[in-house]
This record gives sequence, C-alpha cells and structure tokens, in this order.
Amino acid sequence: MPENKFENFIFTVIMAFIMVYAMICYNISLNIGGMRDAVFGMAFGELRIMWPVAIVLEMFVMEKPVMYLTGRVISDNMPPFLILLIRCSLTVCLMCPAMSLVATILFKDFHEAGFIGVWLQTAAMNFPMALAWQIFFGGPLGRLIFRKLFRKKS
Repeated sequence: MPENKFENFIFTVIMAFIMVYAMICYNISLNIGGMRDAVFGMAFGELRIMWPVAIVLEMFVMEKPVMYLTGRVISDNMPPFLILLIRCSLTVCLMCPAMSLVATILFKDFHEAGFIGVWLQTAAMNFPMALAWQIFFGGPLGRLIFRKLFRKKS
C-alpha cells in the first residue's frame, strides 16, 4: 500500500486515528457500564493525547519489529491476504500492550489494585476488541481511505 515515507506516515496517521478512537470509545464504555451516544464526544478528550502517542509508537518503535516478525512468519507462496492478516495481527500483538501501558499510566487509578495488575487487565480486555476491530472494521476502513487518497492514475 504505502510506497514511500510520506505515504507511510499518512497511512499510519489514518490507522492510528481509527484504532485509537475506537479503543477509547470501547474503554470509556467499559468504565461507565455500557455504550451511550455521549461516549463518542467524550472520547475526543483522550484522543488528543493517545493519537499522537500511537503515531510515534508505531512509526518509531513498533514498525521494525512488526516487519521483522512478519518476515519470519510468512513464506513466498502465501496469498497477499494472509500476509496482510499476519501483519495486522502482529501489529495488534505489539501495539495493544504498549498502548494499554500508556493508558494505564495516564488514565487508570492503579494505586489500590497495583500498577501491573491494572495494566495486564487493561491489555487483556483491550486485546480481543483491538484484534477484531483491526481485522474486520478498522483495517479495511483505513486501507479504503488510504486508497481513495492515493489512487494511482492509470
């Protein structure tokens, strides 16, 4: 998809927004006992902080390990869809615990229960949602937006 550093940056910005916004909405819903219309507006407070964090974390920390791990798992004869699925899954495997760590530090009350316990619970609650959102909704939406922005003229 992205063919140069600029396109890679734009793709990361798009995907980070889609993933972070959805995950913030999910976590707020967990905290208040269910999804409400107000959650969509409430999420923008945390989004101002977590979106840039996700962009920096993905571009400067996680991108190389994800590409390395993807290269270790794929083979030459794999279908492109399977390669994409593996890369998306590995991205979630690395980003979810890292973003949950940041969210625990910034937004969770961990003093009573303990930091590690709250972080692990946060990551465990976020992982299934992040993986499903990435594979079935956020990833396809992000790639669609990217393709519309960078449609190649034939």
